[in-house]
Amino acid sequence: MAKSNKIEVKGSEINILSNSEQDYICITDIARHKDPEHIDDIIKNWLRNRNTIELLGYWEILNNPNFKPVEFDGFRKQAGLNSFTMTAKKWIESTNAIGIISKSGRYGGTYAYKDIAFEFASWISIEFKLYIIKEFQRLKEEENSSKKLEWNLQRTISKINYRIHTDAIKENLIPLSLSTNQKNFIYADEADILNVALFGKTAKEWRTENPNEKGNIRDMATIEQLVVLSNLESINAMLIQQEIIQQERLIKLNEIAISQMKSLINTNALSKLK
Repeated sequence: MAKSNKIEVKGSEINILSNSEQDYICITDIARHKDPEHIDDIIKNWLRNRNTIELLGYWEILNNPNFKPVEFDGFRKQAGLNSFTMTAKKWIESTNAIGIISKSGRYGGTYAYKDIAFEFASWISIEFKLYIIKEFQRLKEEENSSKKLEWNLQRTISKINYRIHTDAIKENLIPLSLSTNQKNFIYADEADILNVALFGKTAKEWRTENPNEKGNIRDMATIEQLVVLSNLESINAMLIQQEIIQQERLIKLNEIAISQMKSLINTNALSKLK
C-alpha cells in the first residue's frame, strides 16, 4: 500500500505517493497550479505531445518488462497530429504502463513517477519545476533523517537489552572454573541462538554468504527485526534464569520471533491502509 505525503510549492499542495521506494507525484496538483479550471485539458494536451509520448515510452522500456512497445510505436507515429488524442487511462490500459498511474479516492488524481512528473512540471513552468524539486528533496531528506533516528533508537534499545542478556548468561550459565575463551564461546553461542531464532542463520553463516558487506548480520537488520531482537534478548534472559535448556529456548524464541514479526508486519500494513 502506498504511503501519502504532501509538499507545498508556491502556495500549492502537491501530493506524493511512495510505494516500495518509488515516488509518484500528482501531476493533477501540478496542473491545478497552472489553471484550476482546465486541469484535465492541460494533462491531455501534454499527453498528446510527441515528445511526451517518446519520454513515456522510453521510460517504460527501461523500467517496465511488461510494457507493450508495439502499442507505443503506434501512438508515437500518431502523436502531434491534430486528430491524435491521449488520456492517462488510455495510455495505461493500452501499453500496460507503470510510469503513470490513475488513482481514485481521498488522494485521487493522475500521478507520474518523479522523473516524469518533473518533466511535466517543466512543461508547465521551469520555475515551478525547480521549486518542486527543491521541496521534494527536502521531504526525502527529512524522511531519511527520521528513519535513521528510529533505527538508531532501536539499536540502542537492543544494546541495553544485550547487557541484560549477557548478565543473565554470566550468572546462570558460566561456571567460575571456565577459562576466558570458554566464557567467550558461550557468549557467542548464546548470541547465535538469537540470530538463528530471528534470522535463520548464525553470524558466521551470514558473513560467509555476504563477504563484501560491512558490519554484521544485526547491522543489516530492519527496524522490525531490531524491535523483535531486543524483545528476544529480554525473553532469553528470563528463560535462562528459569534454567530452560538451550535447545528448548531456541524453539521457543523462534516461535516468538515468527509471531512478533507477523504482528509487526500486519500492524504496518494496517497503518498504511489508514
